[in-house]
Amino acid sequence: MKDPARINTTTLAFVGDAVYELFVRRRVTETGLQHADRLHRAAVPYVCAEGQARAVKAMYASLSVDEQNLVRRARNHRSASRPRHADALTYKWATAFEALVGYLYLAGEEARLNGIMEQAACITEQEEVAH
Repeated sequence: MKDPARINTTTLAFVGDAVYELFVRRRVTETGLQHADRLHRAAVPYVCAEGQARAVKAMYASLSVDEQNLVRRARNHRSASRPRHADALTYKWATAFEALVGYLYLAGEEARLNGIMEQAACITEQEEVAH
């Protein structure tokens, strides 16, 4: 496999989207919900663009310099696709979060990946309780 740092951010986000989705699906399944509709509704706040953007912004200062550079590169990457359920800036931040997750996954940095995803989930859960 190519060095993950050399993979374009769109590809990293593609991988990161799947990795985080699986993490979230496992997390909501562990709550005891069993109906697919309820599981889906429970997962949405975590995986929607707003939730991912909020999470990466909240943890940005705690990221390493390399991670911040990756997030900035992914956020500034010109996207060919148009966001459907979020404004363009929120979509860019969410894509940056997914690129970070994809990078950590492909780099094999499992402990850091799990820490980032756990932190993102906790940020989402705190936001859900606040509303």
